[in-house]
Amino acid sequence: MLWNRARRSDNVNDTREGKDARKTTEKMIGSTVAVATLAGAGLYSTVSTTPDDVPTLPDTPPHQSAARVAEDSQLMFIQSVLGDTEDTWKQLFAQTGRQYPEPTLTLFSERVTSACGFANTASGPFYCPTNRQVYLDLEFFRVMAQQFSVIGDFAQSYIIAHEIGHHVQLELGLSAPLEKALTHRQPVTGDGGLEVRAELQADCLAGVWAHHAQKRLLWLEAGDIDAALQAATVFGDDQLQHAKTNVIRPETFSHGTSAQRVTWFSAGFAAGRIDACDTFAATQL
Repeated sequence: MLWNRARRSDNVNDTREGKDARKTTEKMIGSTVAVATLAGAGLYSTVSTTPDDVPTLPDTPPHQSAARVAEDSQLMFIQSVLGDTEDTWKQLFAQTGRQYPEPTLTLFSERVTSACGFANTASGPFYCPTNRQVYLDLEFFRVMAQQFSVIGDFAQSYIIAHEIGHHVQLELGLSAPLEKALTHRQPVTGDGGLEVRAELQADCLAGVWAHHAQKRLLWLEAGDIDAALQAATVFGDDQLQHAKTNVIRPETFSHGTSAQRVTWFSAGFAAGRIDACDTFAATQL
């Protein structure tokens, strides 16, 4: 993936250990914020975060200064991917007469207190709708490669684009059925449930972004799409549960099966249109 072809975003808030924040978060988080875990309502993550499905992450030492060059390269990569999501969604929003509000992506080390509550590396990347921010610990990508054998810049880009997809959902009102159900405290989990449909829609929107990014930048290389599809596969609810306990429980699904995640990302990538991502109206996921 030739990610250096993309414009680098200014909306990355780097709060990793030993780093000075490169952008100040506008919304202060105080004691009045209701603390929730990632399994609670209002948080969107790429991987399932129910207790049985959280990947086991090894203890790692703090980031060392000797790795600064690699870290800076990672930062530039994140800025480039985020910058291109901004460029893509600005264009697509403009086509509907809307303005795309750019979200902030906050990088953290090991743990963070977001406007949606406390999270750590094992929680996985997530989007907090309360302050419209994506949160990411880059350690997750290392574990993604070592524990799940998911390797490649575009696989990582898919993860980021999925979280941005949740931001797009919120701004366009695409996930209104889920938000309404959460407001009324109705059940949303389970195979074919509203939470699964929202997550699959974010996968599809990630595919829409990938379609337009490739059309504009021609930055994909051989194997890049396969790497993204591998990420979608290993983070399917059925795959994670089977690897963890050898038992699959569809009633607890929150993100969709491996096949469903691959299908909806592929649908968005093939069509390049938002209207191809109406998972809430789909009879067959």
